[in-house]
Amino acid sequence: MWTQSQPMLSLKDKLIAPPTAPPAESTQLPVLPARLVSLDAYRGLVMLLMMAEVLRLKMVAQALPQSSGWRFLAWFQTHVAWAGATLHDFIQPSFSFLVGVALPFSIASRIARGTSTARMTGHALWRAFILILLGVFLRSTGSNITNWTFEDTLTQIGLGYGFLFVLGLRPPRDVWIALGVILAGCWAAFALWPLPDAGFSYAKVGVSPGWLSAHGLTGFAAHWQKNSNLAWAFDTWWMNLFPREKPFEFNSGGYTTLSFVPTLGTMILGLIAGRALRSSRHPVARLRWFAVAGAVCLLAGLALHWLGLCPIVKRIWTPSWTLASGGACFWVVGLWHWALDDGPHRRWLTPLLVIGANSIAAYVIAHVCEPFIAKSLLAHLGAGVFRPFGPAYQPLLQGAATLLVMWLLLFWMWRRKIFLKI
Repeated sequence: MWTQSQPMLSLKDKLIAPPTAPPAESTQLPVLPARLVSLDAYRGLVMLLMMAEVLRLKMVAQALPQSSGWRFLAWFQTHVAWAGATLHDFIQPSFSFLVGVALPFSIASRIARGTSTARMTGHALWRAFILILLGVFLRSTGSNITNWTFEDTLTQIGLGYGFLFVLGLRPPRDVWIALGVILAGCWAAFALWPLPDAGFSYAKVGVSPGWLSAHGLTGFAAHWQKNSNLAWAFDTWWMNLFPREKPFEFNSGGYTTLSFVPTLGTMILGLIAGRALRSSRHPVARLRWFAVAGAVCLLAGLALHWLGLCPIVKRIWTPSWTLASGGACFWVVGLWHWALDDGPHRRWLTPLLVIGANSIAAYVIAHVCEPFIAKSLLAHLGAGVFRPFGPAYQPLLQGAATLLVMWLLLFWMWRRKIFLKI
């Protein structure tokens, strides 16, 4: 719903009440703000990277094939074909991780206001339902997708959010057990699923011989091959339960519905991080905890990948990707919290906070309004305005103007304290 919200307050102003039962080792948890500037800034950066897809760096690089610099920038704004990762691949895990980070603060705030567990649970389930449907709708808006699909970031979060909320009410031991079961279970399920036989036609599932030669997995890692793995097999049943123009055979990008399960693992890592932020640790000790947690997760994920036990594949959210991307998120959250939350509000953060404090609105604007804004700018200003340096740079300049308009819409909402909440 659209809500009128109070302006963001500084660290010393808007406080969140501690839990009713503090840990035994501390008589009272440290007082933290209801909204941490670092989390909104990180969320804003993540959403800005997503919205910046409109800059079309890949088109600029293709128009300037002799420029290694533009190829480098375009690579960072492009998802890898299968195994590995670029900066762009970290957008979705960061957003999912931050959902988990925010949960302990939300629960504590609601408990302080006297909200019952039953009412909180009902709200969580309703929020999950809305996220699922919103993701389905946005995925089919402005695209060629006319069927049900469950690959969108919001849908993936919604499918796991109810489970995450239940874990948010449980003690740390249960949270760690759930994380272990998810990661080990997902790995075992894929590893035990039989590899396709020699006569399997990859061409029929949208995987060309050239793609296999360049990006395909071999040996034990082939259990996570594109469109021949367990999650793909599940979708050949699940997706056909919904009305479709023609039977589902494969997703051209290799994305799957079941990715929501290891994505829940990413949100659980965020839940653990959120609890660490609310802990009684000294700020330096808290920073050290985040550094160690990030290193352990990142190294574990990389080790699984390098040893060939579980490749890092963001498109199907392998357990190694959950760990590696989660490790990077631990580092960013810990460092930004240490650097930004213990001092005065920094004005240079405002562009990020405008986006981060209204992330759902930013997500909707980027998916629904971006095509309309881009076409309107071109229709009313003409292509010449975006070609002062030649036609090769038109996608970049037109995209920059579109991005600015989207940000100004969010800034207008920010100034009027209008936030889209679910």
